[in-house]
Amino acid sequence: MLARALIPFGQGTIPRAMGHLATHMMQHLVLMNLVVPLAVLLFRRLFNEAIGRSWPWATAIQVVFLWGWHNPPALGAAMASPVLMVLMHVSLSAAAAWFWASIAAMPREESWRALFALLVTGKLFCLLGALLVFAPNLLFDLGATHYGTAAAMSLDDQQMAGMVMLIACPLSYVAAGIALAGRWFFSLEQDERTHG
Repeated sequence: MLARALIPFGQGTIPRAMGHLATHMMQHLVLMNLVVPLAVLLFRRLFNEAIGRSWPWATAIQVVFLWGWHNPPALGAAMASPVLMVLMHVSLSAAAAWFWASIAAMPREESWRALFALLVTGKLFCLLGALLVFAPNLLFDLGATHYGTAAAMSLDDQQMAGMVMLIACPLSYVAAGIALAGRWFFSLEQDERTHG
């Protein structure tokens, strides 16, 4: 089944709203794990320590929004309504902006907290991806109401959406974690030289 998911979508089906579940997931990942972190990186000098101290709330809100928007009734409503889909993208992007800003604004000597936040969110994102890949049945039975044909929403599409998450999410979180760990170790080394 998963091998068939690698075949291009859209053969004879025209989905409503923003498209298939895998395409929808790719849109989220590009916004939350590429566009938003790059924007935060560009404007990181604008963030103060108060944002850095908000990391527990930013982490929790990002996870709640991701899992909340991807429960079957909420996702079904968003896939059927372009307005709700835009609201979903905006709210998830705003939560991601707060999260990444809190990570960027964290003091260097407290980088372990940022690593913890990245670990928590990365694992929970990957858990959602694994759930989509390994579920034996459709979790989001959007059917004909949302796609125009019942065949458009398939287990293959769901598995591909999960694979997109499993491949893309760890890349951004691991890259950020490596950069933060390097910064933290450098800070510890400087402190040792100063006080040693």
